[in-house]
Amino acid sequence: MPQSTSEAGRTTASASTPLPSIATGARNWRDYALLLALACCWSSTYPLAKLALPTVPPITFISARSLIAAAFLFAILWMRGVRIPTDAKAWKLFATQQLINSTFPFLIITWSQQYVPASNTVVLASTTPIFAFLITSLITRHEPATLLKLAGAVLGLAGTVLIVGLDALHGLGSEIVAEIAILLATISFACATIFGLRLSEYDPMVVAAGSLLFGGLILLPPSLIIDQPWTLQPTPTAIVATVVMGIVSSALGLMLFYVCLGRLGTLTTNAQGYLRIPIGVGLSVLLLDESVPSNLALGLLLVMAGVAAMTVPAERLKWRQRRTAAT
Repeated sequence: MPQSTSEAGRTTASASTPLPSIATGARNWRDYALLLALACCWSSTYPLAKLALPTVPPITFISARSLIAAAFLFAILWMRGVRIPTDAKAWKLFATQQLINSTFPFLIITWSQQYVPASNTVVLASTTPIFAFLITSLITRHEPATLLKLAGAVLGLAGTVLIVGLDALHGLGSEIVAEIAILLATISFACATIFGLRLSEYDPMVVAAGSLLFGGLILLPPSLIIDQPWTLQPTPTAIVATVVMGIVSSALGLMLFYVCLGRLGTLTTNAQGYLRIPIGVGLSVLLLDESVPSNLALGLLLVMAGVAAMTVPAERLKWRQRRTAAT
């Protein structure tokens, strides 16, 4: 979404303004291709992190990938001739979005994974679309929150449980504090998809670059004090994984996230969370030699049904209702 230099520095959004309305025009295959591309970028997070974290501590890892991503996007913005806004209002929005969308939830989940198995974490983190539906339906009401979308969120969660394994349900409740922390992180993710609509006046690349720069810088002092990166000995695999994750998952992924928010809205954009599950499983099998889940086929069926329900435009539902009433 190209944007002139003067346009990049202008915004009418603020923390107190109403959420902008979602574009209601007819969607085409490009919109859903963007959603799939976002799911692909973010589904690489788990296998890449697993390759990097053994020799790169979590705080340093998150800070490094954020700064790498910011540098990558700043280089592209420089080539495009687009400037980052310098007003305090813009950076307040960038900072708030980064805190609730990345810094806070990622740190919480990273801490929780010391006590909660990966399968349980995936199941708990997959509740984000349900929380987004509840917040949209009960509080913000900035877009239609239909029962079909709620059904899609539930189906997607059921499919996720099947793919990850039913044993994950048996383990829930054993580490209640850490599990509640993961749920708080998923609520934060849900809030971020709604708050992110306030940034619709900006070029998505500008938002991603500004947010990632703030996120990387705020974690840099703790990284220097706690981890002392100069004493680390990361493996070549860890370095490559950190760089790839910075460019693919963080830079491209976050930019696509803001594009999807503007074109598809909060609830549909959250559907990518379920698409990430089978893609992530595939990457884990390919990169980490993990086994194929026994209930993969049925889980995929439920996930795809859930995603389909969550991505049906409200306009199409209204058209069908009118057509049914007319007949």
